[in-house]
Amino acid sequence: MEHKIELLAPGGDVDAIKAAIIAGADAVYCGLDTLNARNRASNISFEQLIGIIRLAHQYQCQIFLTLNVIILEREFTSIAKLLSKLVNTTLDGVIVQDIGMFNIIKKHFPTLDIHASTQLTTHNIGQIPFLKKLGASRVNLSRELNLREITAINNVCVEHDVLTEVFVHGSLCVAFSGLCYSTSASVGNSGNRGRCSQACREEYETTPSGHNFPLNIKDNSAFFDLPALIEAGVHSFKIEGRIKGANYVHTVVDSFRKQIDGFLNTGELTEDGERLYKVFNRDFSNAFLRGDLNQSMFIDNPRDNSKVHAVSKFTADDSQAISVVQIQEVEQNLQTDKNDIEAEVVEKIKHLSIEKVPLTLSFSAQLDQPLTITVTTTGFSIEQNTFTVQSTSLLRASENASIDKATIEKRFKSFNNAEFLLNELNFDNLTSGLSIPFKELTVLKNQIASRLNNAVDIIPEVTLPKLVNHPKVSAKNASKAELSILICDEADAELAHVTNADIYFKLPDAYKRGCTKYVSFLQQNPRLIPWFPAVLIGKDYDVAVNILEQVKPALIVTNNTGIAFKANKLGIKWIAGPFLNTTNSYALLAMKEDFDCSGAFISNEINAMQIKHIARPENFKLFYSIYHPILLMTSRQCFFQQSVGCEKPRIDNGCMLSCDKSTSITNLKGVSFAIDKQKAGYPSIYNQDQFLNMEIIDDLSHMFDSFMIDLTNIGAGDKESPDKALLIQKFEALLSNKSQDEASPVKQQLNNLVPESTNIQYHNGL
Repeated sequence: MEHKIELLAPGGDVDAIKAAIIAGADAVYCGLDTLNARNRASNISFEQLIGIIRLAHQYQCQIFLTLNVIILEREFTSIAKLLSKLVNTTLDGVIVQDIGMFNIIKKHFPTLDIHASTQLTTHNIGQIPFLKKLGASRVNLSRELNLREITAINNVCVEHDVLTEVFVHGSLCVAFSGLCYSTSASVGNSGNRGRCSQACREEYETTPSGHNFPLNIKDNSAFFDLPALIEAGVHSFKIEGRIKGANYVHTVVDSFRKQIDGFLNTGELTEDGERLYKVFNRDFSNAFLRGDLNQSMFIDNPRDNSKVHAVSKFTADDSQAISVVQIQEVEQNLQTDKNDIEAEVVEKIKHLSIEKVPLTLSFSAQLDQPLTITVTTTGFSIEQNTFTVQSTSLLRASENASIDKATIEKRFKSFNNAEFLLNELNFDNLTSGLSIPFKELTVLKNQIASRLNNAVDIIPEVTLPKLVNHPKVSAKNASKAELSILICDEADAELAHVTNADIYFKLPDAYKRGCTKYVSFLQQNPRLIPWFPAVLIGKDYDVAVNILEQVKPALIVTNNTGIAFKANKLGIKWIAGPFLNTTNSYALLAMKEDFDCSGAFISNEINAMQIKHIARPENFKLFYSIYHPILLMTSRQCFFQQSVGCEKPRIDNGCMLSCDKSTSITNLKGVSFAIDKQKAGYPSIYNQDQFLNMEIIDDLSHMFDSFMIDLTNIGAGDKESPDKALLIQKFEALLSNKSQDEASPVKQQLNNLVPESTNIQYHNGL
C-alpha cells in the first residue's frame, strides 16, 4: 500500500524539538507552558514557538501544538486570545481533547487544522464520523488497539477523509487514556489537565504474587511492526516522549527514520533496534498491537532499564558467568555510549537557531510623493529580503497633523513582537511638516504585516460571544432536582416498583458476538433507560449498535461518542455520560448543535465554583452524579496477574465475559485501592471510599435537572452494600426537604449507610 508515511516526534523543550527536526521527523508535537497534557515537560513560550515553526519549515517539518486538556469555563477568554495569535502564524495543527475547544475552533478559527488527541479514547468506527463532524482532520487511536482493529477503523477514516495516528514507541499507560482519574480523585492532579502523577509507576506493598510495582507496564515499541501498520493504512507513526530530553528524542527518531526509509526502499526491515535500548526505556512490548495481552507486558522496575538490558545482552552473548568486574565494564561502556550520543546531539543542533528575525523599517517622506516604507528582514534565508509599500495619498504640507517620528513609533512599534526583532526605525529620508490621512498609516501597517505573514492577511482578534444561560426545560420546581438511579443487575429492575425516578441500566463493556439478550431484556422493561459504557471495541461496539437499532429506546445515556453519533443518526435522544469529561458550556453547545444532544452529566472532576459558571443551552438538561464508586482507572490489561496472580498467562476472549474477581493493592503510604473486575467488564481500580456529595444539593440544585445515585455495587469489592431501596428512600427524602433542619437527620442517616465516603473532588476541582 503506497501512501505518505509521517514520522511524528515529541518535543518537550527547544533542544528536544531541534533534535527531532535534525533527526528527520516529518512533524513535531509540542506544548506551550499551559493547556497541554504534559505539564511536567519543560514546554515552550509563544515566542519560542514562532521561531520553532520557522526553523521546522526550513527542514520541511511540520509543527503541531498540543492543547489537549479539558477546559474550564473561565479559561475561554484567554484561550480565544491565544487562538487569535495562533491563526496568524504558520502553525500546522492543534491537538485537542475538549469538545468545547473543537466547537470554538471550528466556529471562530476555521483555518486551524484540528487533530483529535489520544485523550479522547478513540477506539471504534462510530467515533470517527463524530470527531469529523466536530472538525477533526486526524485522530490519534487508543494505544490498546490491535492491528485488526486499527485496520477496521482506518478503513472508516478513509471514507471520512480523516488521517490516523498510532503511537509506535514510548511510555504506555496501563489505563485507557482520558479515563484515568488516579490522582484527581485525591489531590486534583488530573491526567485530563496534564498533571498525571503516575500512580501506575508507584511502588506498592508486595502483592501475594510477589510484585512491588503491580501496575507498571513496559514501554511500547512497534519498531518491527512498521510494515503491518503501513499495510493497515496508518498515516502517522507517533513517538511518545515530551518529558524526555534531546538525546532520547534524537536517538529514537533517527532509529525510526532509518527503519522507515530502509523498508520503503528495500521492502525489508534494515535496523535491529539496539540503539533504542541505549536511551531511557522500561524494556519494550508490542503486545497491545499484536493482541496478545500477557504477563510479560509488566516489569517490576519503573526506572531506566538500559543497564539491565546491556548486562543481559552481554550474558546472552557469553556462555560464561558474568563477574562483578565485567558488569561494571558493561555499565561503563553504556555510559560512554550515552555520553557520545549527547555530544553528537549537541554538535548537530548547536547551529539551529530560533532567534527572532531582525527587521528594519525605513521611512521616506517627500512633498507631493507617497509615503514609502522599505522593509528589510534577515534570517528567512542567507540573503536579505527587502520590499516596499506606498501610501495611496500624496504627502502634503501640514504643520498641525504632520507624520513625525513619535507618530510612526506609536503606530509601528508592534512589529517588535514574538517573530520579529525591530532593530531600527530609519527616519533619514523623512521630511518634517508633511501629512497624509492617519488611516493610511494603518493600511500601510496591515500591508506590511500581510507581506511578512506570507501574503496572508492578519486575522483580527476574536472575542467570543457571551453565552446565554437558559432556564431549566421545565419551570416546575426550578429550584429542585429530581433523583435518577443507575443499576446493572437485571434483578434490580424491580426497584421500579419503589420509586418514580428515572432508572438507567448500565450495559456491559463486552458481549458474546451476536448477543441479543439485552435487546429482549430492555424491550420487556421499557422504563429502563440504556446506559452505554465508555469503551466499546470491535464486536462490542457492533452489539451495542444492534441494541440501539433493535430496541429503539426513546432516550439513552452514553459515555461513548461512537454510540452518541449512531443514536443521533437513528433519531434517538441521548444524554452525555459522566465519562465524556464535560466541564464547560462550549462542550454542551457542541453536543447540542452538532448531534442534537438532550443533556449532559457535568464531570465530577470539577468543583462547585467551576461548575456554577457553566451556561445551559436552550432545552438542555444538566445531570450530576452525587453517589458512586470513585473510578481511578480502567484497563484492557489484567490487574490480577501482578496482584493476586492468575493461572492464565494471557487474557483471552473468555476472560472479559467470565472473570469477576476483586482484590486490593496498598501503596507505601498505607492507602488501599480496590481492584474490581465484573463479568463482561474491563478490569478497573477504585478508591476505597465512595463518592457522596450532599453539599451540591444545597449549593447548586437550581442548576441541575437530576442528581444520580449509582447502585451497581461495582467497585465495592467484598464490602457489604447498603440496602438499595433504603438508599433510594433516603435520597428522595433529601431532595424533597425544604429546609436545612429537615435535611439534617436524613444526611446523618445517609452518612451512616455509607460510612466510607468522600467528596473531596467537589472541593479540589481542577
